[in-house]
Amino acid sequence: MTGVAGGTDRRTRGPAARAAVTVRVPAKVNVRLAVGAARPDGFHDLANVFLAVSLFDEVTATPADALTVTCEGPDAAEVPLDRTNLAARAAEVLAARAGREPAVHLHIAKRIPVAGGMAGGSADGAAALLACDALWGLDTPRAELLDLCAGLGSDVPFSLVGAAALGTGRGELLTPVDAGTFHWVFAVADGGLSTPAVFREFDRLTAGTDVPEPACGPALLAALAAGDPDALAATLANDLQPAALALRPRLADTLAAGTAAGALAGIVSGSGPTTAFLVRDAAAAAEVAAALAASGTCRATHVASGPVPGATVLP
Repeated sequence: MTGVAGGTDRRTRGPAARAAVTVRVPAKVNVRLAVGAARPDGFHDLANVFLAVSLFDEVTATPADALTVTCEGPDAAEVPLDRTNLAARAAEVLAARAGREPAVHLHIAKRIPVAGGMAGGSADGAAALLACDALWGLDTPRAELLDLCAGLGSDVPFSLVGAAALGTGRGELLTPVDAGTFHWVFAVADGGLSTPAVFREFDRLTAGTDVPEPACGPALLAALAAGDPDALAATLANDLQPAALALRPRLADTLAAGTAAGALAGIVSGSGPTTAFLVRDAAAAAEVAAALAASGTCRATHVASGPVPGATVLP
């Protein structure tokens, strides 16, 4: 499968333990997020085109007497350090599969915005799964790791795989897609948005309407494969954007500021509230980021490009 991280070849094999394992894992942007009506189980069918971008968290696993989590970074205070953290849950499910205690300390060096629509929590879950697998010398087959990822959350499998992919089902069924390199600016809002709350607002806004089956058009896939930013800008779409804007109206000011600064297009990233701006090249990214930072419509900006590999064990 193209786009699968090459880090698996460097994982510890057999019973030998490692003193520490660090995994780097990227954020994602949704260049197309098509959302179907709510299913009986409460989830929504999606056609979700993911692109992994060069904004990374790192998760380091070290042996410990019990499962503990620490975090550093600009949003560290917003990260739960108990077993509600997806990284902790990943360690627990992998340990249960292996018939051992989840005796590990997980340290998260966080740069991906928290509750920002860029799959930061999912990224940490995937990174912890891969880090613990290497630390404990389990050599779990990739297919089984992906199954464990899917059980943790809809975006977690993509965080493991990275690159570019179409996610169907609730987003966990991945098909790799070809993609050239694209440049982005991300504007981080004050505070986060709850993904379940955004989906509930989507349901409210679409109540009584005929919600179409989610699909990804060929024009977007062709633009991705060609590495054509102008063509991709014309096809960016996020069905959750009206819901995110209804819950956080000031995001409209951020979107307007980014496009006024020269971005080819702006979009709410996933469930928000981070906004993503597609730009022509690295120089344009620097200009748009500076203008957004000066606009007073966001808390911080990040420049990134993609696609990049998914969760990868660092040497």
